[in-house]
Amino acid sequence: MDPVAHTLVGASLAKTRLGRLTPLATVTLLLAANAPDIDAIAMFLDRETSLHVRRGWTHGILAIAVLPLIITGLMVGLDRLRYIILKRNAEPVALKPLLLLSYLGVLSHPMLDWLNTYGIRLLMPFDDRWFYGDALFIVDPWIWLLASSAVVLAHTRATTSITLWIVAAGASSSLILTNDVTPIEAKLFWCLGLGCLVGLRIWGGLQARISQVAIKSLLAIFVYISSMALGSQVAKTQVRQWLHAEGIPLNKIMAGPVPANPFVRDVVVQGPHRYYFLQVNWLAADQIRPTSPSIAIGDKSPVVQAALRAPHIQGTRHWMRFPTYQVEQTTNGYEVIISDARYSRRPGGLGTIRVALDHQLNVQ
Repeated sequence: MDPVAHTLVGASLAKTRLGRLTPLATVTLLLAANAPDIDAIAMFLDRETSLHVRRGWTHGILAIAVLPLIITGLMVGLDRLRYIILKRNAEPVALKPLLLLSYLGVLSHPMLDWLNTYGIRLLMPFDDRWFYGDALFIVDPWIWLLASSAVVLAHTRATTSITLWIVAAGASSSLILTNDVTPIEAKLFWCLGLGCLVGLRIWGGLQARISQVAIKSLLAIFVYISSMALGSQVAKTQVRQWLHAEGIPLNKIMAGPVPANPFVRDVVVQGPHRYYFLQVNWLAADQIRPTSPSIAIGDKSPVVQAALRAPHIQGTRHWMRFPTYQVEQTTNGYEVIISDARYSRRPGGLGTIRVALDHQLNVQ
């Protein structure tokens, strides 16, 4: 999931009674909810390094065990610094609650990241297999709306705070309302939901019950995620039946979410030799329909195998979930185009890399 979702979930947790367990509880939850994304620094290097590093070590079980200890240590150090700077007997942090909050915040991060089609290597560094939840799109406006409710309604009336929330609401609304991917119904529902939050914030009647609001918001997020995960499984079942009726063999299937529309699933089907692309739309008359022409998977010929051994594509090679291979002859040898059918069929999507080989199958 995106950093906004992680931050808002951490903030929502802080608005429950958890935020009153110890001083620095809110800071701890916010930091812990984002801590595994320390590997995002790889995105500023190059694409291959990013694919090799992202959602690996810092998202695996070892990091889940170790990061909370580091965060707790940082918070204890911050507490000592706070005491020195304030020069007065401020209430000290409680170590056990601080450790509990650190673990809770860190754990929330891989749980959310697992839910989309990009995946996560949950067992790192002991096993670098990818795991996929296929339930939420990587940027989900409904998670934003639900997770921000308690935070927005609880905020002070300070001019700076109100200004920051207006900027945040404007930026998120611009992202959702100005693109061609979000359906018009979702845009209208977003405006309605945002309007309700603004109205409740102006009214101010829920500020005394923010802890209850936060708990109900988190429960609503859980119900929403569960329904999305169930929807993906239902879509898989429907597509299997459709494929059987069409006589199309099936090896593997992915039913993933689409932006802002919980009633639609984007389906990739891997057959013995081809990929098929379908859409399940429960609100349409024809609930299942092809969306793109099928494409050949391609054979792992000696040329392709030589390309897959290229040192500079090992991150991509291991990251791919639905790989395709295309070989083109050139004057100097071969060019192998390797793609991931999850994203490469979309304009500007991830998952396509080219490897040049000479006639002896050496990487150029």
